[in-house]
Amino acid sequence: MAKVYTLAEVSQHNSAKDCWLVINGKVYDVTKFLDDHPGGDEVLISSTGKDATDDFEDVGHSSSARAMLDEYYVGDIDSATIPTKTKYTPPKQPQYNQDKTSEFVVKLLQFLVPLIILGVAFGIRFYTKQSAA
Repeated sequence: MAKVYTLAEVSQHNSAKDCWLVINGKVYDVTKFLDDHPGGDEVLISSTGKDATDDFEDVGHSSSARAMLDEYYVGDIDSATIPTKTKYTPPKQPQYNQDKTSEFVVKLLQFLVPLIILGVAFGIRFYTKQSAA
């Protein structure tokens, strides 16, 4: 029967001289493999102290790499000691009303702004005609 480790116990093995990983609910002592790992030892050491399943799967390891895990197997992880992933929920914010101006004000401005521009244009034309004469 395989020994069951807590995440706290596995987390103590987090150095180049003693490196354990948790992958798919199993605990592996990969210390002897650190020098041979194609991605370097730092990748493995950075995955200690947590469930490294996602890190392992994201890389897309070959079937031979998966088979190699068996020789480093030391036991199982107590799944109750692994923190559950929590889904991010944004904080509740009050509903933002973009249109705070009333429809009346908008319609009034749509009518008045062109009239003001037209009036200014006529005023400038009238003024420049008088000064030229």
